[in-house]
Amino acid sequence: MDVPQYEKMMDAIIISVLTPSEEEALNIANTLVKRHLAGAVNISKVRSIYYWKEKIYDRQEWLLLIKTRRERFEEIKTEVTKLHSYEVPEIVAFPIISASDAYIQWLKEVT
Repeated sequence: MDVPQYEKMMDAIIISVLTPSEEEALNIANTLVKRHLAGAVNISKVRSIYYWKEKIYDRQEWLLLIKTRRERFEEIKTEVTKLHSYEVPEIVAFPIISASDAYIQWLKEVT
């Protein structure tokens, strides 16, 4: 019996991380991919407005979208925390609710 598509997806996640510099983003991305914790990491420049320590900030940051499996989350969280310069880095996971079978298979193979 085939496993339903939504059950195949439950293991795949995307983790969002913001960094203050492109260099830091590249370091984190390269480390995660080299260690096979992530299959791929997309990096984009974004503008962030946030509240921190009684002030509102409007800053340029670098967004990492980390493609991986749910079981790798804790390892990624540990690694990002070590490499990240923020006191409280954003490390947020989102489930992938639908994707091609080939993509999910690739993600499992490389992570």
